[in-house]
Amino acid sequence: MIIELGHYALVLALGVSVLQAIMPVFGAARGDRALMEIGTVAAKATFLLVALSFGVLTYAHVTSDFSVQNVWENSHSQIPLIYKFSGVWGNHEGSMLLWMLILTFFSALVAVFGHNLPDTLKANVLAVQAWIASAFSLFILLTSNPFNRLVDVPGEGRDLNPVLQDIGLAIHPPLLYLGYVGFSVCFSFAVAALIEGRIDAAWARWVRPWTLAAWTCLTAGIAMGSYWAYYELGWGGWWFWDPVENASFIPWLAGTALLHSALVMEKREALKIWTVLLAILTFSMSLLGTFLVRSGVLTSVHAFATDPTRGVFILVILILFIGGAFSLFAFRAAHLKAGGLFAPISREGALVLNNLILTTAAATVLTGTLYPLVLEALTGAKISVGAPFFNMTFGLLMLPLLLAVPFGPLLAWKRGDLLGAGQRLFAAVAIGLVAGCAIYYAQHGGPVMALAGLVLGAYMIAGSLTELFLRSGIGKVAGSVAVRRLAGLPRSVFGTALAHIGLGVTLIGIVAVTAFETEHIVEMKPGMTADAGGYTLRFDGLRDGKGPNYTEQSGHFSVMRAGVIVTEMWSSKRLYTARRMPTTEAGIKTFGLSQLYVSLGDGMADGGVVVRIWWKPLILCIWGGALVMMMGGAVSLSDRRLRIGAPSRARKQKRPVLEPAQ
Repeated sequence: MIIELGHYALVLALGVSVLQAIMPVFGAARGDRALMEIGTVAAKATFLLVALSFGVLTYAHVTSDFSVQNVWENSHSQIPLIYKFSGVWGNHEGSMLLWMLILTFFSALVAVFGHNLPDTLKANVLAVQAWIASAFSLFILLTSNPFNRLVDVPGEGRDLNPVLQDIGLAIHPPLLYLGYVGFSVCFSFAVAALIEGRIDAAWARWVRPWTLAAWTCLTAGIAMGSYWAYYELGWGGWWFWDPVENASFIPWLAGTALLHSALVMEKREALKIWTVLLAILTFSMSLLGTFLVRSGVLTSVHAFATDPTRGVFILVILILFIGGAFSLFAFRAAHLKAGGLFAPISREGALVLNNLILTTAAATVLTGTLYPLVLEALTGAKISVGAPFFNMTFGLLMLPLLLAVPFGPLLAWKRGDLLGAGQRLFAAVAIGLVAGCAIYYAQHGGPVMALAGLVLGAYMIAGSLTELFLRSGIGKVAGSVAVRRLAGLPRSVFGTALAHIGLGVTLIGIVAVTAFETEHIVEMKPGMTADAGGYTLRFDGLRDGKGPNYTEQSGHFSVMRAGVIVTEMWSSKRLYTARRMPTTEAGIKTFGLSQLYVSLGDGMADGGVVVRIWWKPLILCIWGGALVMMMGGAVSLSDRRLRIGAPSRARKQKRPVLEPAQ
């Protein structure tokens, strides 16, 4: 009976979300506070109902209730408890319910913490959120019901996909969805503002925290997914330009542009129309990513293969929301004032350059991802767009942006001094040159372009610290005064510096592992050795083992330096008995920021085994930089100006509904 309770809760959530989608809009149009307040109550109720439904599905997985088709297809009584939990969203139906849970969670947050919003704006935002929730609730109930029962109850489940039985996949989807779905709030604010015709600096102040929170979570989700693919799939790579990877990366690029554009709008009331357009585009790319993953049009280790009905349903949702939002934008944009003016050389100009490059990069990745699909649909011809295309086009596009990153914070608003900013960055350039050459020398040389990339990454780190040094007066005032000035800086300043530092650290990791990694594919027998990264690996033999729901054959390796054993490694091949599916569990040892990576291959007739050995210098900088970026987002979110948003008295300020175009 408890399973039916979860189903009924989802049906009730649909009904309440429909109520939330309609009544507040009428209330906002009529100025009826009672009707507008329905949105606040309904948003909280919808979240509680979806949370109840999700909790019931989780209970079914944890208790191995194989009368539920979703549990039978994606669980097993013997798998560890953590994977029973992650099995809830390790499938299409459960992951869509998680999508709904996070969507209604953000709606509830707006309802609870939106007390300083104008009543009409809050009502319309919650209504737009409810439109999205209603559509996806209907999608789940009609095509992806996770509570379907089986007439004949099996004695055992079919097991969770072995590739998903990993702690990384227990963390990655929720973080990714927090980013994907978090941008729905920005979308709802944009649509609500277009409905009212109210676009101003206060609007940007309300949107920025939601954008920052979603961006931080999406950064974490992408980084976690990258690291999972690196260590779990046994391919030794950290990014493959897989179409589904691209589907998450495109909203990240658009969201990064939105974050910077909203800052210009808040500070200078400029780029109003562009910022609203970016808010719509960012969530549109999230919806497009959802369609690509769940429509069955893509083949990927990340994609859920689904029947055409689901793909068509999501496509209809995509057309309705994206088409509807852009139609509203086209109708309203001509009546909105563009915003303040500024000189090309200014902080606003630097942020516009940032936006242009990021949106162009997002469009490039989107084109490379969709072009093979469109070409096949139109002509039947099959082509693939791989890493060479993306590396060349994306890398060339991002180069000027990376060079410009340290300049932005050093330029004044409205009109800046480019030469003066350049002079203040002399020390950062010098530090970048020294640090880059030092890393290049430590790696015993390599491609000349690698040296340029290392210098650029170190320059970005030093340049990002320059603003903190200048604003605190380090070296110009007494140490105690400098410390007080530094401590008194807004947290958003520290957050910005950390985010840019993290980007520089990631760049160093990407350049180092791309230019300096070594790979060896050798057949090894017990006692044989191979060299990698200054270490010697000795293969000591194989050992059979058994897990709760798999059998495995593990290879033991002793890692030596100068003839002395410094550590040992295990790499294994597993066979999951229920699905009869093999996986490779790589052996990884960390030495500073570098890693030794060993992947066990197939056995040979003569008793040897194929072993792939990689030395990956500074690879941890890739994910370490992402972690620093996430810290920057968290620090910025803690800034009091973002936490309180625009003051409550903004409700009483009379603003024009529509501003004439100039």
